[in-house]
Amino acid sequence: MSKARFGPAGNAESFAAAGYKKSEDAPAWLAAQGLNAYEYQCGRGVHVGAETARKIGAAAAAHDVQMSVHAPYFINLSSEEHERMKKNIGYVLDTAQAAAHLGAVRMVVHCGGQGKLTRERAMRNTHENVRNILRALDQAHLTGCTVCLETMGKKSVLGSAEEVCELVAADDRLLPCIDFGHLNCRTNGGMSTREDVARLFDWMENTIGVARTRMLHAHFSHIEYNAKGEVRHLTFADTVYGPDFLPVAQESAARGYTPVFICESAGTQAEDAVVMKNLFSKEIEK
Repeated sequence: MSKARFGPAGNAESFAAAGYKKSEDAPAWLAAQGLNAYEYQCGRGVHVGAETARKIGAAAAAHDVQMSVHAPYFINLSSEEHERMKKNIGYVLDTAQAAAHLGAVRMVVHCGGQGKLTRERAMRNTHENVRNILRALDQAHLTGCTVCLETMGKKSVLGSAEEVCELVAADDRLLPCIDFGHLNCRTNGGMSTREDVARLFDWMENTIGVARTRMLHAHFSHIEYNAKGEVRHLTFADTVYGPDFLPVAQESAARGYTPVFICESAGTQAEDAVVMKNLFSKEIEK
């Protein structure tokens, strides 16, 4: 039986404070804290070597830590410039190759900015670029890592829950990466109650189906926002911006969902992931 998984995005400050320097040590360190997921960060480019990636992957497999990987932030799927479209494919292929070495089964990809395009045109371009990326992954025989399109925190960027679900609905091989903090930012605090979460899950089930919704990839953190959306990631010590994880835990557990929850807190992502896991476990036991 599948299970929900919890872990950090990258390495928490406490990992280095404990004397660790190599990410290949992270899976054992995370497992010792009861965590079982780890998202390797390639946001600033794919710089991990094959040998290092294999060591991380082997350690993750030995400790039942599911690997995912975050593709470079500078991917812009809404672009219609030929050179940019080619670069997008290259970034994804590089990430997929690293994922193969890491044993990662999910790859998180940003949609990109709207720029001077209309929203409709940007979405058309994104649909086309996603199709091109899936075709390139097929041709390169790098299909072992599911592409997860992420909801985004700035209103000027493609990535509302509706936009991501529309994109994911177009191909069964895709999954959404629902970032609850991002959605809270772009809706001015509209992801703060269990009712908010239930509406989101209902929308997803009706758009991409129950099966894919129940195994969604998820990011979570408290994030400061303003009128334009996301400003900066915070920690669970924040009591101003949120959102609160409890409503997400309650609704996910009640529906029998088994997501991968990746915590993106600013420096305390491992500790806060443990908090998330404990809240979810209590809801499962009810």
